[in-house]
Amino acid sequence: QVQLVESGGGSVQAGGSLRLSCAVSGVTASTKYIGWFRQAAGKEREGVGCLTNDNGSIYYVKFWKGRFTISQDSAKNTVYLQMNDLKAEDTAMYYCAASGSVTLISDGGRLYCDPIPRNFGYWGQGTQVTVSS
Repeated sequence: QVQLVESGGGSVQAGGSLRLSCAVSGVTASTKYIGWFRQAAGKEREGVGCLTNDNGSIYYVKFWKGRFTISQDSAKNTVYLQMNDLKAEDTAMYYCAASGSVTLISDGGRLYCDPIPRNFGYWGQGTQVTVSS
């Protein structure tokens, strides 16, 4: 059974950093993509980026601002979201999720992912990030 558990959220001042963790278990070939998402109050859930759990390939949503970095520690079965230079608008609940497929978009020689929340069948409980200005 696929399980994802996020941790690392909290309150931070604007300009600060946080590293979120997503402990992953039970992932199979049919759920090998791990996505990071966030959802602010009153807004739709939006994707940050995707990671292929078996080979560690990382893809970001095309229009992401680049302040966030996804990484993986395979030995710990953990995926990370490092967030730097946080802004008040980054305040949201952050989730990791697993899917068997993601849409990759090629643009300018780079691959970007387009994680659609409804295509991710397994979700963690989320971790709240609050950024004060």
